[in-house]
Amino acid sequence: MSKEVSFTRMDQGTFEDYQMLAELEHDYCAMTADRILSQLALQAEDTMTGYKINRLEHGLQSAARAEADGADIDWVVAALIHDIGDGLSPQNHDRMAAEILRPFVREEVSWVVEKHGIFQMKYYGHHYGWNPDQRDEFKDNPYWQSCADFCERWDQTSFDPDYPMPDLDHFAPLVREVFGRKAWDQSHIMPGVVKGIPQASV
Repeated sequence: MSKEVSFTRMDQGTFEDYQMLAELEHDYCAMTADRILSQLALQAEDTMTGYKINRLEHGLQSAARAEADGADIDWVVAALIHDIGDGLSPQNHDRMAAEILRPFVREEVSWVVEKHGIFQMKYYGHHYGWNPDQRDEFKDNPYWQSCADFCERWDQTSFDPDYPMPDLDHFAPLVREVFGRKAWDQSHIMPGVVKGIPQASV
């Protein structure tokens, strides 16, 4: 029989209840990478209506471009999952993906993922009557250039069915490494540190 708490209201829980929950939550958190990889795999079934590739392929291609440019692990994993929120929250997918990443990667990287939707409007906003330069409201942010480069180099270019890209298994070890980190560890989050996007392809 599985363990369960004694209460039906949180304010009636005992010390033993919460110790047991903490133990179970630890095991659940340890499986975060597996859930992320499963969610990414589901994106293969999402054809991104009207595009030439599906959502998984877009993430794989973005990550492949980042890897080819010599980007570090935070950037490669962020490129892979930057649109993971599209299925559940297409109007807020950028912020959803950022919150998944935020406890595990540099602040620079999670900020870029959070804002990439606004920065991407540079390429198409004018077709909808939107302000393509809305991203300039963040011009004084130290991560602005990183986001502009992320979109220019790896995101907006990654809709090409002929671009060679590895499968999801290729990136799985990187996903497991990032999401196996201790959440909110300042040695990973590194507030205010700007590493930027590698500028030369290898």
